[in-house]
Amino acid sequence: MNWKSLTLTALLAGASAISPARADQLDTIMSAKTLRCATFADVPPFASPDPATREMAGFDVDLCHAIAAELGVKAEVKPVSVEARVPEVKLGRVDITVANLAYTLNRAEQIQFSDPYYLAKEMLIVPADDAGQKKSDYEGQRIASTKGSTSEMSIKLNKSEPLTFQDTASAYLAVQQGKARGMVANTMTTTKFVNESKTKGKEMRMIPDPMLFQPIGIGMAKDNPALTAKINEVLRKLDTSGEINKIWDKWLGPDTEYKMTRADKVVPLSELKFDPIP
Repeated sequence: MNWKSLTLTALLAGASAISPARADQLDTIMSAKTLRCATFADVPPFASPDPATREMAGFDVDLCHAIAAELGVKAEVKPVSVEARVPEVKLGRVDITVANLAYTLNRAEQIQFSDPYYLAKEMLIVPADDAGQKKSDYEGQRIASTKGSTSEMSIKLNKSEPLTFQDTASAYLAVQQGKARGMVANTMTTTKFVNESKTKGKEMRMIPDPMLFQPIGIGMAKDNPALTAKINEVLRKLDTSGEINKIWDKWLGPDTEYKMTRADKVVPLSELKFDPIP
């Protein structure tokens, strides 16, 4: 090793010795007194602009505000596309992603997931007069979904051909126009479209066989153990107090068009029995 190499080694060692350890993202949030949340840009009932106020509203938006309130900070909601949910948090442009984010092996390699707060089903809807009765009847068929979603992944796993769009409304329109044989989305979204179709457009029905089961959690950047622990603590507190159920009932409950009851509890991922997708 020559003297130049020795000098460079000494400089690097000195720099590392005086450089402070990287702060956990929780410290940054508390210092800024702001929790930056990525949500869907326009996927009701999770997050979409309120027609009257143009403010973002929905289940994920309210959950973001509830988490921020528990932390004692304000929530800053950032609408993003479906495929940007992971990159935004991975690159540090937001602190957390609260956007119906399903656990997948690929996503888990890129970001940290919180404990899940509910189990989602990806469901297939087709025109009411379609001959298919189970998901295997649609192998090799063109099925619509949002781009970069677990809906798209479930279509591929079913050996069907995905036709992807930026939002669920466009995917649904493709089925109505005969450009795709069916559409896959979460239970809430598909239930809404089926109900709407009874009075408008081509009537739809749901295939009872779920395309996929997936745990839904909050996404954070990796290597932030304090933030991960705190978010899990807050989720358990909101679950125990009934706040998550309250938000759920507001947007998805028995008195809404979705008529769904939340029976899930916040539990560690390791306690759930499911087959994670790539």
